[in-house]
Amino acid sequence: MMNCCALLTEKKEPVPLKSIDAQLEVKDHVATLVSTLNYENKEDKPLEAVFVFPLPGDAAVCHFSAQIGETHIVAEVKERQQAQEEYDDALSSGQQAFLLEESEQSPDIFSLKVGRLPPGESASIRLEYVTELAVQADDGLRFCLPAVLNPRYQPQGSEGPSVQVTSVPASLVPYSLSFSAQVSSPHPISKIESSCSLEPLQYLNADQTQATVKLGGGHKFDRDIELLIYYKDAHQPSAVVEAGQASAKPGSLMGDPVVMVSLYPEFPQSVMSSRAACGEFVFLMDRSGSMGCPMNNSTPQETCISIARDTLLLLLKSLPMGCYFSIYSFGSSFEHIFPKSVEYSEKTMKEALEEVEKMESNLGGTEILQPLKHIYSQACIPKHPRQLFVFTDGEVGNTKEVTDLVKKNADSHRCFSFGIGEGASSALINGMAKDGGGHAQFITGADRMQPKVMQSLRFALQPAVEDISVSWDLPKGVSATVLSPPITAIFQGQRSLIYAQLTGPSSEEADGSVTVKYSLAGHPSQNQLHFNLKPAEDSGLTVHRLAARTVIRSMESEERTRRRHQDEEMKKKVVELSIQSGVSSCFTAFIAVNKDSGQAVQGPLVRRNVPTAALACNSPRRMARSCSASQRNRSLCMESSRSYRHEEPIDCDGDLDSGRSARSAAEPPQPHKDPLLQLVSLQNASGSWMLHEALAAVLGKTKEEVEKAKPELVNNEVWASILALIWLHGFKMNAKEEWELLAMKAASWIKAQNAPCVSECVEAGNKLLGCSMKKEALGL
Repeated sequence: MMNCCALLTEKKEPVPLKSIDAQLEVKDHVATLVSTLNYENKEDKPLEAVFVFPLPGDAAVCHFSAQIGETHIVAEVKERQQAQEEYDDALSSGQQAFLLEESEQSPDIFSLKVGRLPPGESASIRLEYVTELAVQADDGLRFCLPAVLNPRYQPQGSEGPSVQVTSVPASLVPYSLSFSAQVSSPHPISKIESSCSLEPLQYLNADQTQATVKLGGGHKFDRDIELLIYYKDAHQPSAVVEAGQASAKPGSLMGDPVVMVSLYPEFPQSVMSSRAACGEFVFLMDRSGSMGCPMNNSTPQETCISIARDTLLLLLKSLPMGCYFSIYSFGSSFEHIFPKSVEYSEKTMKEALEEVEKMESNLGGTEILQPLKHIYSQACIPKHPRQLFVFTDGEVGNTKEVTDLVKKNADSHRCFSFGIGEGASSALINGMAKDGGGHAQFITGADRMQPKVMQSLRFALQPAVEDISVSWDLPKGVSATVLSPPITAIFQGQRSLIYAQLTGPSSEEADGSVTVKYSLAGHPSQNQLHFNLKPAEDSGLTVHRLAARTVIRSMESEERTRRRHQDEEMKKKVVELSIQSGVSSCFTAFIAVNKDSGQAVQGPLVRRNVPTAALACNSPRRMARSCSASQRNRSLCMESSRSYRHEEPIDCDGDLDSGRSARSAAEPPQPHKDPLLQLVSLQNASGSWMLHEALAAVLGKTKEEVEKAKPELVNNEVWASILALIWLHGFKMNAKEEWELLAMKAASWIKAQNAPCVSECVEAGNKLLGCSMKKEALGL
């Protein structure tokens, strides 16, 4: 008889996973997370519990163990097929077994199997991974514990099986989560922020270099747990040398010391201030059905697609005159506004904005591969470096195919990627930016997309760094073998990481240095860091595992390019390094078998799928997503949808089909209500504003009041543009990151007019708007 007191899924099946305890340790910009998953079988049959869940895409999973009663079993890393066979054999013979493996399609999805858990028995699973913390636009370090795993859309004809996800709305996840973090750094910790409720930050020492924080009570699985950690004076180059593993073979990656170098290049101000107004800016917008979800629960009218439209408005207004641009959008198919990139002008900007205003989340699934192939097939424009901006909720199943394509075309462009909403694939978003020499941003919860995107536009406007080289100056007999892929992109103030294996005689008291040389807009430049070769204390093998993960990911990518030639050598190297380092890969798995359990566990084995949280955008769409995850049969999806959506078919990605799309497209776009966006929408491509009623309304005046206050010798356009600048600086300084570029364009336009009485205009504008702006503060 089933124990009805157990936690239940929507199908009324009991869930053996009862709780997850996650403990995070952050040292400077490296994080180690230890998760303990507690299982209990309250049924009268032995169980196999299967849990498919997300992890950060760049995490190095390095430990997996199980505790059953007094028995502790540490899993081993083995070749994937061998591990799967050992797991199946153990279950067939009545033994308890545990299997952890990475998805073949996306490195941010893992499957955990707990096999033959006897009736009344409990088990605790310990999972550990290490990861680097990405630097955000505001200099915060971002850690994300993914809780939301939305079903990934698998395009027709893509390689490998789709990821099978059992999901429930976030509010119905039938197990609890506790989370705590301990942070330490050479630099004082100024603050820790989160999209979730946190208990007050507790400092552990007087200089505030150590602190702890916990998740507040009552946390629901309606969002990922995101921490933003801010250090004082964090932009300091550093190097950590870690001693090798004593039991490992000398000369191997794990046996030799490894150094992790962090560099923060600072570009000469003279070069940064002379940025040329050139470039080809390609915007690729996700218009799949899931983009119709609200960005957050507090403002449900603000959907991912509506925020993306507003962001495109800001981007288009901020582009420099003389550049080129194009806009693509995609779902199950893709569309473009122009057949190829066009020169940025008043005419082309207005034409693009008219089409952007019509964009809805009505294009079906999330097939990003085909529009990328089309973009890459277009010839680049001489002397206009291509900058690709990709906006997506990241619900993509063929992640590796996409990132491989970006990497293949890395020489022709820089890729800036934006993950929108909860559950966006970190492997996709980070992978596209990393392989495309750009920068990744995640927009979740109550985040405003615009400041993050505008920061990336600033990066894109920076001159491309060329001729990058790395050289080492080390004691005699000591050499460095760089383990990281070659650095392909360097941005002002952004961290560049280098891992290197040190071979040769131990020189712990000696110093070494590393120099990165590059050319910036034709000007040679370099950054150098001196460091001591003495290994850091208490670092464990964190640096080695991160270095191993870096090498493994590079070799996996190379293996995929060689696969068509039936070259098995690279796969063997991946398996060898994965086993040697204890770090997971797509060709290996963690396997643990309880051989000390004595008597075999009898009885037929019952499978229980442990659900993960999926965003409850709206029940029809998400119900269809669950259908798509469990079976890719379109007719079944349509049958299940008709009972609650008035006979409207639903795509297996959970996106309403063209019947719904036609009605969505016919709906008039909602007008901008944000005064800032209203002002931005009125700006000309040149940077100027016209004097008319709409502008006066944004300024809180009538057109007559504005005209009356205008100095006599100044034309209307210059007057209107100065008023707009005064309003931005006087009333919207909290959003300066969003409008700074278009304000600079406006100031440049005003100065180019050689207009008389600019100072008089500023004084008159201040009086009209009740401000006290200085001419210099406006860039005039």
